[in-house]
Amino acid sequence: MRLGELIKTGSQEGKEKHVPVIELVSCKECGGNAVKITVGKEVTHPNTIEHHIKWIVLFGAKNGVAVHIATFDLGPTYGIPTVVAHAKLDDFSELIALEYCNVHGLWESSLKL
Repeated sequence: MRLGELIKTGSQEGKEKHVPVIELVSCKECGGNAVKITVGKEVTHPNTIEHHIKWIVLFGAKNGVAVHIATFDLGPTYGIPTVVAHAKLDDFSELIALEYCNVHGLWESSLKL
């Protein structure tokens, strides 16, 4: 089995919202755009020791290669699964967010630039 076979997308969404939502947002401090990723945008994801989002990773697609942009490690109960990455996006054709729920596994989404 390949890891990619275990990654879920929006077509497999269940009761809780696991698919990371990627948005470009204005960033006054960096003079351009930043990338906001929210897990549970429409329906809040549980944030308990028993059920939480452990991490979120952001990649950019550049010439057919995944380039790591940022990683966010979240603690249960206190870590809110909404993060903002400040990045140079000029060279990327797409952004890909991957997140891990300790109960429901890996989920991803992408945004074409």
